[in-house]
Amino acid sequence: MKGYDFPGPALELGALVKDDGTADPSSPIRIPLAMMNRHGLVAGATGTGKTKTLQLMAEQLSAQGVPVFLADVKGDLSGMASPGVPSDRTAQRAAEVGQSWAGRACPVEFFSLGGMGEGIPLRATMTAFGPTLLSKVLGLNETQESSLGLVFYFADKHGMPLLDLKDLVAVITYLTETPEVLKGIGGLSSATAGVILRAVVNFQAQGADAFFGEPEFDARDLLRQGPDGRGVVSILELPAVQDRPRLFSTFLMWLLADLFEALPEVGDPDKPKLVFFFDEAHLLFSDASKAFLESITQTVRLIRSKGVGVFLVTQTPKDVPADVLAQLGARVQHALRAFTPQDAKALKATVSTFPESPYDLQRLLTELGIGEAVVTVLSETGAPTPVAWTRLCAPQSLMAPSDPAVVGGVVAASPLLAKYGTAIDRESAYEMLSARLAAPASTDTYGAPPREPEPRRHEEKSVLEGVLGSSAFKSLTRSAASALGREITRSIFGTARRRR
Repeated sequence: MKGYDFPGPALELGALVKDDGTADPSSPIRIPLAMMNRHGLVAGATGTGKTKTLQLMAEQLSAQGVPVFLADVKGDLSGMASPGVPSDRTAQRAAEVGQSWAGRACPVEFFSLGGMGEGIPLRATMTAFGPTLLSKVLGLNETQESSLGLVFYFADKHGMPLLDLKDLVAVITYLTETPEVLKGIGGLSSATAGVILRAVVNFQAQGADAFFGEPEFDARDLLRQGPDGRGVVSILELPAVQDRPRLFSTFLMWLLADLFEALPEVGDPDKPKLVFFFDEAHLLFSDASKAFLESITQTVRLIRSKGVGVFLVTQTPKDVPADVLAQLGARVQHALRAFTPQDAKALKATVSTFPESPYDLQRLLTELGIGEAVVTVLSETGAPTPVAWTRLCAPQSLMAPSDPAVVGGVVAASPLLAKYGTAIDRESAYEMLSARLAAPASTDTYGAPPREPEPRRHEEKSVLEGVLGSSAFKSLTRSAASALGREITRSIFGTARRRR
């Protein structure tokens, strides 16, 4: 098809579908490799083939030396570690689109959030995660988010490492009981602190302690190639946290923010340094504050110049805010359903986002078969290509979960296992407080007069309660730690900028 005959390297999506419903192998539909850092959208109703489209694009990127990150929400992308199995259906699709198909595995790395699963554990410290992303996870409103930001500011300023949730609980409780330490910069009301603490406790009850701590993952470890030069496909397995969608979607945004801070500017490279597929993207935007949406828009806009492409995967374009949608250059739209008035309205809105075309898109989008999509991308000159009804190629890796023994073998052989496999619990805010219980404090290092400790009412008081009730709690910050804390700066999302 005219408009898709790019001279440079490209991803082969499939073949143009003619008016009679048959595919034309002589009219391939492609995406220029150099345009993959211009971001994109893969959308469509459940069961229309979005996951297989991700798999197809990921294995072709890998083959051209580009590392890929995929979030495996349903648990079926592990098949990329195994070669595909020939079948009549695969052979038929390959013949229709002119594909030379052969089963082939990809170099794969498996990850899991906090070790909840079989992959390499991904963890972040509370300090690095920051108040903006944490507020999104906890479902806080804008007032509560600003109050949480004050907690992080206090901890940063006074060199109090917030590594896990118990550190955060200790600092919040202290600021509530000692409001004078925040005099001059606002305060933390007991009502707001109570809301935040309840949210944190509920978060802990869901097993979130596993996600926060050390060793903290360095997102640059996603930028790897195998011995044969193919890009490593990093798959974050999420079935174990499917019931916490807000957590995993926000954690993915933290990875993207960490990449943004870590990578240098590269302008427009011949091929991306990494392509990041953000599945279930609607979860990221639902109930998001205005500041959070502005941060996402800014990150997506700017990370292109770092050589990173971002593909959002969701059901309809209306799930993505207009300012973010405007940053996306490629579009692979699978079938939509229109069973309700709301569906019909969403369909009409989707059609309005496409360039002009000879198709009756409102009809076509409801009639697309599985493994078919309406495609428009950016050419190598940056101009939008014509809208094309496309029959997609079949992935060459296994289109089903890999055998557990294969996954286990990949994880056991990973060079990252020694680096991230074992959790570390070093001294942090909570431990520092516990260690100073017996230390005398004649003055308050935060500038407030010391208060007499209240007499113990219960012999079985917990260590944390003892810490929070003692005057030693108020004198834990050392001058050296304070100096270190003041060096912490925060990025677009309020995540900590680590020294690389």
